[in-house]
Order: sequence, then C-alpha cells, then structure tokens
Amino acid sequence: MVGPESPQTRALRWAGLVALSALGMWVLSLLQLPAGPLLGAMGVAVLLATRGTSLAVPRQVFQVAQAVVGCMVARAIPATVLGDIAKDWPIFLAGIFSVIATSALLGWLLARAQVLPGTTAVWGSSPGAAAAMTVIAESYGADIRLVAFMQYLRVVIVAVCATIVARIWLPEGATSVPQPDWFPPIAWGPFAGTLLLILLGTLASRIRRLPSGPLLVPLFLGSFLQDLGVLRIELPPMLLLAAYAFIGWSIGLRFNRAVVRHAARALPRVLLAILSLIALCGVLAALLVVFAGVDPLTAYLATSPGGADSVAIIAANSPVDLAFVMAMQTARFIVVMLTGPSIARFIANRTGVARPR
Repeated sequence: MVGPESPQTRALRWAGLVALSALGMWVLSLLQLPAGPLLGAMGVAVLLATRGTSLAVPRQVFQVAQAVVGCMVARAIPATVLGDIAKDWPIFLAGIFSVIATSALLGWLLARAQVLPGTTAVWGSSPGAAAAMTVIAESYGADIRLVAFMQYLRVVIVAVCATIVARIWLPEGATSVPQPDWFPPIAWGPFAGTLLLILLGTLASRIRRLPSGPLLVPLFLGSFLQDLGVLRIELPPMLLLAAYAFIGWSIGLRFNRAVVRHAARALPRVLLAILSLIALCGVLAALLVVFAGVDPLTAYLATSPGGADSVAIIAANSPVDLAFVMAMQTARFIVVMLTGPSIARFIANRTGVARPR
C-alpha cells in the first residue's frame, strides 16, 4: 500500500502543474485561441489526472475563482443593455428564445440518444458564457467535466466560424485580436470595491438555497452597481489569468480515463450537434437580415451560440452594431441562467439517464 505523499512531493507536483500550465497557456495565447488560459490549464490538468495525480483544488479557492469570473461577466454587460432590448424587444425575444429552444432540442436529442446524461447534455448545449455555464452546471447535478468538454469545444468552433464569417465581409487583418497588456496600471479604488464584491460572492457560497452563489452574486450585484455608476469593476489581467487557471485545474483534475474515453466516444455526435446549432443560428441570422433589416455580420455575431467573450472581441474590431451584438448576447445569457435549471430538470426527468462517475 502506498503511503501518503510528503509535503515536498506534493509541492513538486503543484510546481509541475503550474509550469506545464503556463506553457500551455502561452502556446494557446500565441494561437489567439478563445479562452486559451482556461483551456491550457484544464488540458494539462486532464493529462495529469489521467496519469493518476492526487492533486485537487481546494473548494474555497474554486469559489474565489468563480467570484472573479462573475465580476468579469458583470463588467462585460453594457450599461445600455436594457434600453437596447426595450427599443427592439420583438427582435430580441425572437432571437433569444429561438437560439435557446434550438440548443435545448439538441440537448434533448443528445440525452435521448444517451450520448450524454440529461442535465449534462442540456448544460453542455446551453448558449451562454462557457465559464459561467460550466460552473453553474455542477450546482444542478450535471457532470462538470463533460459540460466543460462540450462548452469549450463549441467555444473554439464558434469563434473560428465567427472569425471566418467576419473576414468574408472585412479586409484582411481587420478582425485580428489585440494583444493584451498583462500589467496595466491598477485603479486601486475600483479594485478595492471589486475585491469586496469577490468577497461577498465567496461568502454567498454559504447560502445553500443559492446554487452557484459565488458566481451569480458578483455577476448580478456588480452589474447593478456598475449600471448605477456606484462601482467600476477593475480586474487586473493577472487576477483573471489566475482565476481561469484555478477553474481549469478544478475541472481538469476531476477527469479520469473512463471520462476521457466517454468524451472520445461522444465526440462525433457532439460535433454534429455543435455544427447543427451553428447552422441553425446562421438561419436565424438570415431571418434577422431579411425581416428586421439588420446587417449580415451584426446578425451573425448577435446570434452566435456562446463564446460571448470571443464574439465581443471580433465585434469590437468590426464595423458592426456592437451595442446590438452585446445586448443580444447578454440578454440570452441572463435568460439561459434563469431558465436553464428548469429546462435541465424537464429533460432529465424525461430521459432518466444517470450522470457518469
């Protein structure tokens, strides 16, 4: 029987995880891959987990990382979102619920075919911010590992498709992703307020009737305070990088060989579902162009199913109606969070498939 690891051995394991993850993050950042830092950390963690590592991210650290992501999403929600939605509410309602209905149908088909368990299939198909959807899914009984596999595979495919579509309409290089400034000056006053918001989110984990409280409290409270002009959310890039790393590790270290084999077997049908969702969203974009007079690129980016952060980057560097794109993406994200649990329970109750271990 193997005895417990010594502190030195455990420290070396963590050092190896950090070093390899930093290399993975750097490579993916060179490729300008969406969610590269999280994917790099998660990929290395999966590799080590399938080789039998005993490392695990403490739950409290995972909750702090969730709160940071909640602040990030709140910062991305435009202050004018309610006004933009109210101005064109029929278009927004049609666009939002069409994408949600389509993704729910595909989730049901995946669950029905027993490609993925019911709640996992639904959350994996949910067209929202991938990091948020992955974190929330665990609170509602989904397998966070397979949800992450499906969400981030879609993020990459959607971002690639959106970039290709954007470049069809734009001159060469017009949609290039700007290089981040990793060490910008910090506005210490707003940063202190943001840290307080993160602390409140972490404390919200003690409210048992509020699933994913560490993420949702900073998201909604931060968005509200930002709208009122009371708080400007300040998130240094290195803090975001650390949060992405801890979330990636927390998910990746839960993998095992059985889950990896399950994901590999499901890959062809999951890819088919993702491509079907992208194609159907393209049809919805065409309807917006024909019946609402929205320009094609704005319509396509507004209806893209998920990867809101990468869509925002492409939209910000393109001659599109950025307010319309972000309002549609934001409103759909909020509706998915409000309706997701009910849809997941509805489909899970009608498929009766247990989640994998």
